[in-house]
Amino acid sequence: MGVPKLQQRLYNLGSDHCVYNNNNYDITANNISGFYKDAKIFITGATGFVGKALVEKLLRTCDELDVVYVLMRPKRGMSVEQRLKELLKNPVFNRIRDKDPDVFNKVRAVSGDVSMPKLGLGEAERSRLVEQVNIVFHSAATVKFNEDLKNAVILNTLGTKRVLELCEEMKSLKSFVHVSTAYSNSDKETVEEMVYKPPHDPNAVINSIDILPQEGIDLLSKKLLGKHPNTYTLTKAMAEHLVLESSSMIPAAVVRPSIITAAWKEPYPGWVDNVSGITGIFMECGRGTIKSIICDDKCTMDLIPVDIVVNTIITAGWHTAAHRSNTMRVYNCTSGAVNPITWKEFGRLTHKYWLQYPSKYVTWYPGFTYRTSRFMHVICAHLFHLLPSAFLDVFLYCTRQKPIMLKISKKFYSALDAGKFFSTNQWDFKMSTMGALVSAVREAEDGANFEVDMTPDNGFSWNFYVRDFILGVRQYVLKDDLSSLPSAKVKLNRLYWFQKVFQALTVYTLFKLATR
Repeated sequence: MGVPKLQQRLYNLGSDHCVYNNNNYDITANNISGFYKDAKIFITGATGFVGKALVEKLLRTCDELDVVYVLMRPKRGMSVEQRLKELLKNPVFNRIRDKDPDVFNKVRAVSGDVSMPKLGLGEAERSRLVEQVNIVFHSAATVKFNEDLKNAVILNTLGTKRVLELCEEMKSLKSFVHVSTAYSNSDKETVEEMVYKPPHDPNAVINSIDILPQEGIDLLSKKLLGKHPNTYTLTKAMAEHLVLESSSMIPAAVVRPSIITAAWKEPYPGWVDNVSGITGIFMECGRGTIKSIICDDKCTMDLIPVDIVVNTIITAGWHTAAHRSNTMRVYNCTSGAVNPITWKEFGRLTHKYWLQYPSKYVTWYPGFTYRTSRFMHVICAHLFHLLPSAFLDVFLYCTRQKPIMLKISKKFYSALDAGKFFSTNQWDFKMSTMGALVSAVREAEDGANFEVDMTPDNGFSWNFYVRDFILGVRQYVLKDDLSSLPSAKVKLNRLYWFQKVFQALTVYTLFKLATR
């Protein structure tokens, strides 16, 4: 019997101690950071939004860990060591930099790629990981909704399989946490904390995309999607099944966050560093460039702050070992069941605080409308998104500036179109396992350092969160600190009166045309 299988057998039998490298490790300790003492951690996806926050939280809170290996690939002519140095310059690490910059020496880049056989690891590097690593966090994935099937399968499904194969070789693995998505089962209205049978056999799909030409893959994609809205949710569902299959050999868990947004508290309220998905749309609403959104405003929107996600990942790793279970745990890391907010209310708060804290980069006076009619949305998008952007590009070209507004407008129009499935539906995410984790963290000696409870009773307020989200977008994405606020308000006032004049001229023109 191989070491990982023996390890899992002890795990399932509920032994008080598990033997790793001939040392007894007491996994009954009621201390989360204590679990990570001397840990050797392997992380995929460390350069992503969640990955950065995960590395930062581990270094800052579990400061007695031994080493964090991050899988990275050379990019844009930069070695993995150079990329790691750039990563650690990110503002997310400022608290650590101010307190103890020497802790960065614990982070080591490992050259590799989940899209390559054996993760692209050299023999020596792979051997070192197999011998040393005892905790793995797998968050590498493509989150593009419009990704073609082949890339999505390679990155999300096959990449997960390759990480699992590495984990099965590890001699002292205590915990493996796979970061999935709450929408991996978006074809179901009620989503339990379990791995559902995927619509297709993951291994068969992997083999198919390996041998079929692109034309065949395109045809296959339409058939495989079924009730899934895109390749992202489909390939994530198949990846979960692979994790479930491997859970008989390794101690595994799945964390399913919903729509990940800016930080609630850590490392800073409102911290965010990308414009993908809802954050980009949120930002453009504030700049006034988005006027129409396909959405059923009565639906609950399920947002989850990135620090809640990161704390759930870390505590799930601890929970998997310290509170053993005979079945693999799945954590629905969502907000709709514990602290719901509708699209309508979120939109009201968004408009309120963008008017209170406008950015100097505001382009039109902020204001948008939710609508369920795709026909009306297309008309409004052309009138209020694409046409004004084209006029602005003409102005930019005439003033010898780079015309980019139409390109930006098309990008966010595509994002709105890709997200309409999620803004016109809602799901009932069950949270019994997540609730058990909240209770376990609350009872842990250092549970207060790993906040996973975002209920109103625990102090979470959507009103204050949306405000901090806007301030975070201003500071971290737009690089626009509050010193610009007075001039931004003056600009906003001019845009308000410009909009009123424009509306009056439009009404007058339409009236004259009608009477003629």
